[in-house]
Amino acid sequence: MTNLYINEPMLDMFIFETSQLIGQLEKSILSSEKSNCYTLEGINEIFRIMHTIKGSAAMMMFNDIATLAHSTEDLFYFLREKRPKIMDCSILSDLVLDGVDFIKMEVEKIKKGEAADGVAEDLIKKMKDFLSVIKQHNSTEVCIDKNVFQAIVYFELGCEMENIRAYTLIRNLSALTHEVFYEPENILEDDDSIEYIRQDGFKIIFRTEYSYEKIHEFFEQTIFLRELQLIQLEGNDKEQQFFNSEQGQPQNAFIETGDIYKEVIPKEETVHRLGEEYTPREAQSAIVQQSIISVSVPKLDKLMDLVGEMVIAEAMVIQNPDLKGLELDNFQKAARQLSKITGEMQDMVMSIRMVPLSATFHKMHRIVRDMCKKLGKEVNLEIMGEETEVDKNIIEHISDPLMHLVRNALDHGIEFSEDRLAKGKSQAGTITLEAKNAGSDVLVILKDDGKGLSKEKILKKAKENSLLHKPETEMSDKEIFNLIFLPGFSTKENITEFSGRGVGMDVVTKNIEMVGGAVSVDSMPDSGTTITLKIPLTLAIIDGMNIKVGDARYTIPTVSIKESFRPKEDDIITDPEGNEMIMVRGQCYPVLRIHEHFKVETSSTQICEGIIIMAQQEDKTLCIFADELLGQQQVVVKGLPEYIKKIKKIKGLAGCTLLGDGSISLILDIAGMIGL
Repeated sequence: MTNLYINEPMLDMFIFETSQLIGQLEKSILSSEKSNCYTLEGINEIFRIMHTIKGSAAMMMFNDIATLAHSTEDLFYFLREKRPKIMDCSILSDLVLDGVDFIKMEVEKIKKGEAADGVAEDLIKKMKDFLSVIKQHNSTEVCIDKNVFQAIVYFELGCEMENIRAYTLIRNLSALTHEVFYEPENILEDDDSIEYIRQDGFKIIFRTEYSYEKIHEFFEQTIFLRELQLIQLEGNDKEQQFFNSEQGQPQNAFIETGDIYKEVIPKEETVHRLGEEYTPREAQSAIVQQSIISVSVPKLDKLMDLVGEMVIAEAMVIQNPDLKGLELDNFQKAARQLSKITGEMQDMVMSIRMVPLSATFHKMHRIVRDMCKKLGKEVNLEIMGEETEVDKNIIEHISDPLMHLVRNALDHGIEFSEDRLAKGKSQAGTITLEAKNAGSDVLVILKDDGKGLSKEKILKKAKENSLLHKPETEMSDKEIFNLIFLPGFSTKENITEFSGRGVGMDVVTKNIEMVGGAVSVDSMPDSGTTITLKIPLTLAIIDGMNIKVGDARYTIPTVSIKESFRPKEDDIITDPEGNEMIMVRGQCYPVLRIHEHFKVETSSTQICEGIIIMAQQEDKTLCIFADELLGQQQVVVKGLPEYIKKIKKIKGLAGCTLLGDGSISLILDIAGMIGL
């Protein structure tokens, strides 16, 4: 059911937190599966995640999510406490992943403002049945929590909502213990508890099976932690002082620190632990200063827009036509300072928006796992360069292409084990996913060691569908391989749930081109296929070279420019088909006259009257003919208006921008123009 009275910020936090936890959960399940079965650490992590999801879903009244999480929590509680030796780990993984998928779908519904109306009844029954089976086949010796800890937590001054933070801490701690007491008790109901926690700290006492180091590590992760006092009781006599066996309440729980305790008080000059002394520098490693806050993406988008407007406003001031011919030393000095500050602010906003590719890459483990089970193949996924960062908006555009490429490599590329062994290959195939920086671009490379692409099959299929744009004898291997990205192209003979319908690979090029990127493919028979996605680091602000053609202005991304020069009449030659070429240092390059391509009137039509800009994309070069260069500046990339796109799709344009004099400049899409 949905709750009509949900507080929006709380709902946003639930979606964010649950999405993060689901990602961690999936990763933990897959890594546990790789190590043959679940380790105690893996069981604890899954138990903790499910406990957190259960609590937050129940609080938001998403009852099916909460009930499913509770069932999974019960299952992993049994695994944690009883450590059963007889258990089918594969079935367990399937069960939990089915639960993950259910929660994912429900969260997607909630994101769209729909009712979370999924029914988890069958899944819950399967969980309970599985738990019953492993209970029947295993002994039920109970593990006893032997360690008793006392903690006093002080939050940073001014962090606000200390009682809510204390409640969250207890909720997370309950995954590590079954017996916990805290003071003040009514942290949610009693507003006075906030002031108490500020003055005297939040006091907790609990019993657990975990070591001092593990518990200390847990408390270190507390957000807005200012000071932590953590002590462990040693000895059975003192343990009785903490817990009354009849009432279950702590007796004289919060007492002064004595010699029999381990102690950590990070703010002191010298810290004692296990009878040893170490300096404050060493103590600093025990303090985690949590200074991270969550900010919604729309707010970051708005901030990026404002910085973009500031860049435009700065250009309008500094390049104002009214300043022409004036010598204004103080103005120029102030303008340079403004440019410096604007540049630093822009870099900072860009860095805030940058997100590592790790989360996107690790999602592919699940795809590989599920497809291997259904296709009966053995494939290992290797990930490299996952720490590489790109703009948040770009990540959203490459997730689907990567999924299609991985599925395609597994279905089309990697052979079955018997075929691989017959070829002298290893029994298990390998797919490698790598990311690395290349100037202002990021390269995402997907390799497989499968059978490779067949040029003959590709050409045959392309002929049947009339997809060849020039004679096959004139096509390079790369051009032939790139035919697989055309809409409706598929060499798969049989239609399966994964491929053969002629859709999928064209999604890759569409999504990558939407963010100004490019796709290339290379392959060797029986050695495998390599597909490279070249994507820009960011979409928002670029360095551009402004050029003039007649009364029109165009901007070329600086990273694409190789050089510019004034051509001579005798440098121009014409090929047999009538296309203009220019000879530069013994090499011939095609010439594109902007005024002819975009139908712009200009007086500079003779080649010696204008200027040539050599633009390069990958290994291809295009010589662009324009009237003159206007100069380099940072420009804010704006998409072309929707009404223009509806009237006509203009090839070769990546967007538009506003120049300092208020005129509009069209940003050229060099990759698109080279492919024309």
